[in-house]
Amino acid sequence: MIRRDPRSVVGTALGILTILGAVGCGGASAEEAPTAPTNPTRPTTPTAPLPVADWVDAIDGEIPLVIIAPHGGDLAPAELPDRVCSGCVTGNDLNTQALARTISDAFSGRIGKRPYLVINRLQRRKFDGNREVQEATAGYAPLAPMWTQFQGAIDSAKVRARRLHPRILVIDLHGHGHTIQRLELGYQLAASELRLTDASLSPLVATSSVAQLGRVAVSRDSGAVLIRGPRSLGSRFAALGIPAVPSDAAPAPLAGQDYFNGGFNTVRHGSSNAGPTDAIQVESHYTGLRDTASNRAGFAEVFVTAILAFLRDHYGWVPA
Repeated sequence: MIRRDPRSVVGTALGILTILGAVGCGGASAEEAPTAPTNPTRPTTPTAPLPVADWVDAIDGEIPLVIIAPHGGDLAPAELPDRVCSGCVTGNDLNTQALARTISDAFSGRIGKRPYLVINRLQRRKFDGNREVQEATAGYAPLAPMWTQFQGAIDSAKVRARRLHPRILVIDLHGHGHTIQRLELGYQLAASELRLTDASLSPLVATSSVAQLGRVAVSRDSGAVLIRGPRSLGSRFAALGIPAVPSDAAPAPLAGQDYFNGGFNTVRHGSSNAGPTDAIQVESHYTGLRDTASNRAGFAEVFVTAILAFLRDHYGWVPA
């Protein structure tokens, strides 16, 4: 559903999950291992379509920014089975839904305008908003319309933003549980590729989730400079006191360090295959950023400052 009201009640499940600490998006760390299903038995096929429109919040915006929150859902309808599949990650990215809403509020408070916001309300053990449909639903066919609803809401937000702006940025907002407390920005470039020299990395940016931005940026930044130069998003965060990789201060994860480089959403909604939409996955650490309402509000203000600078530098957009 498309909503103009930026507020939505977040269920008490998020508060209960606080005892779990930071939960990551899937892949490397022990906290992200697949969890045992609590409702593994497949229910019978529903006699009526599932109310998937109730499980996606899509909030209109005005600026050239779409924020996705795919792993912060607070709902776990009993009629849905838990996802069971090889390698499935089912833990939420704790407080990322609340963080996304707080960031939207921070934009409104700062410039009187909001980003477009798309939120998956289902807990990740029911549905994964950053996977292709088979893994997202664990093959439960009645839930496939949820994938269409969620991805369609993102596509619709992009279309509406493009009616106002020639080029837009998609931020896929996540939370990680890695040891190093820093933002991990994903451009579909592997850690090993980021460890290359600028000369060797630059050609690879042409296949990244910001590939087209590297060709048309108002700043004329391209290649490695766009990813970790002084006007890169990571460097903007670092300059504001939030460590980030890649950035000018931390050009790449060191060998052996955990790093998420982007997932399904950055591929689907980025510009590696041309187009007017770029995408960056933002993986936020827990302590000091997502753990309390006060820290979420503080990080939201930093986020707004960094993104506004990035949009000004590379997209030529400033609030009217």
